[in-house]
Amino acid sequence: MKKIGDLGEDIIAQYLVNNDYEILDRAWHSLWGEIDIIAQKLSEKNLIFVEVKTRNMRNWDNDGMYAVSKTKQKKLRLTAESFLSKNPAFALFNCRFDVALLTYQKDIKNNNLSSDNILFNQNIYYKNYQFNLVDYIENAF
Repeated sequence: MKKIGDLGEDIIAQYLVNNDYEILDRAWHSLWGEIDIIAQKLSEKNLIFVEVKTRNMRNWDNDGMYAVSKTKQKKLRLTAESFLSKNPAFALFNCRFDVALLTYQKDIKNNNLSSDNILFNQNIYYKNYQFNLVDYIENAF
C-alpha cells in the first residue's frame, strides 16, 4: 500500500504532465536526501526539481511550507547537484526548485485519479482520499 506522501507525489506528477512536463525521475536519492520529482518542460531546456508536501487538512506547518527549511533547501540543492553530476546531458539546462503543497482527508468517493484536470482548490479524489492542491510555487528557493 502506498503512503500518503507517495499519493500526493502521484497527483503532482500528473499535474506536471497535464502542464506539458515530462517526468524524468521520481524519488531520486543521493547521500544528502531525496528529490520527489525531477521534470523537464517539454518546450524548454529547464530542469525542475519538485518538493511535494502532503499534509492533513488540519496541520500545524502551513500545509507543509514550514518543512521546507533552509536546511532542507540545502539538502535538496546538494541532491540536485548529485543528479546533475550523474546525468551530464542536463549540464546546460536551467534549474529550478518548485514546492507543491497538498492537503488531504479520508474519503471513499473515488479510487481512481482523474488525469483530466487537477486544479487549485478543487477536490481531487484518489485512493480513498480527498486531496486539495493548495499551492504550486515555482522558483520557491
